[in-house]
Amino acid sequence: MKSSFAVVERRAEHAARFFYSHLFWHHPGLRALFPSSPEDMERQRDRLFAALTHVVAHLESGTLLPYLRDLGRDHRKFLVGPEHYAAVGASLLAALARTSGEAWTPDVEKAWTEAYQVIADAMTAGAAASAEPPWWDAEVVRHLQYGEDIGVLTLRPHVPLPYRPGQYVSVSSARVPTTWRTYSLGNAPRPDTTVDLHVSRIEGGRLSTVLVRDVRPGELLRLGAPGGDLVLRREDRPVTLIAAGTGWAPVRAMLEDLVAHPPDQDVRLFVVARDAAHLYDRPLIDGYAASRRWLSVTYITPAPGRHRNQATERLATALGHRGLWREQDVHLSGPAPFVEETAGLLEELGARPDRLFHDAVPASGAARTRPLGFGEWFLDRPDPHWHNPAGRAPRDTG
Repeated sequence: MKSSFAVVERRAEHAARFFYSHLFWHHPGLRALFPSSPEDMERQRDRLFAALTHVVAHLESGTLLPYLRDLGRDHRKFLVGPEHYAAVGASLLAALARTSGEAWTPDVEKAWTEAYQVIADAMTAGAAASAEPPWWDAEVVRHLQYGEDIGVLTLRPHVPLPYRPGQYVSVSSARVPTTWRTYSLGNAPRPDTTVDLHVSRIEGGRLSTVLVRDVRPGELLRLGAPGGDLVLRREDRPVTLIAAGTGWAPVRAMLEDLVAHPPDQDVRLFVVARDAAHLYDRPLIDGYAASRRWLSVTYITPAPGRHRNQATERLATALGHRGLWREQDVHLSGPAPFVEETAGLLEELGARPDRLFHDAVPASGAARTRPLGFGEWFLDRPDPHWHNPAGRAPRDTG
């Protein structure tokens, strides 16, 4: 399987396109379950291939079956039923055979057929065993907009949403049917069950644009099951929280929880913002800093007229001036390149990798304007965009 997939991987764009063409040709009724826009289907193809990559890479890992069961549970929100797995399997095998070339032998076909049956059985079992609803309907009760591209939506789920501070949810709106994206929740659980959804609009992002600029109180959104690894560890150690952009949302939720249940150790907060609009919660932060002696706050912004990347450079300088990284639990949230770069810097400064907590977030960005050719894919393969309900997933803000 791994050797044949290595061949398919170099033709990933063709394989994914062939898969969906085959699926929709033989089962046209399934087309309605998928996004209608070319941009969203491009993302869907990325997710398909990256999920396959994950499965192949973890064939011998004990984490694979739990991952597949969670994936099956999560796919209920897409209205996927047991009857759909056979259709998907037939199209997947057809796509693999088409793009494997001479690597597709009878033994390889047999291995893939058996492996897919294991995948389908695990996902079906995960969906059947889940006691949670496939999604939570939530009413928008308040909508705040900061600048042109930041929105905070207060939602009231019809059924209480079980989540922990720092987690995210996937979101769908009837304004953009069949499209789901993940966004962070910006509060610890409240007695009235409301949650705050923090959204940063990206250029070309249909759902993020709708949520920031168009959705109004009274509308309903759908929320998927909460997930993510960025939850507060209540260890007897100092804590550092680092947030950039709307990565502030999960950090805000954890900080709110710390305020409600004060820690025994000091807490350091670094807030990185590219402009004033991204400091929309500064009054709240300043209030906490003034009234809690255990909290110190450092704001990092670019100098007037300077590029936003200068904020990241200033953060690196500020982190370098702070010591004791080995003793810290560090919670890090923000755009994928920021998280990756900052995590690497912290390790260089002495932070322990097992005490660096963040979600694994591939860069979302705008959809590619055209498919990659073979040479481009082989020489500079793009990061995949995929959803991992097991707890380490992208925040796709499109």
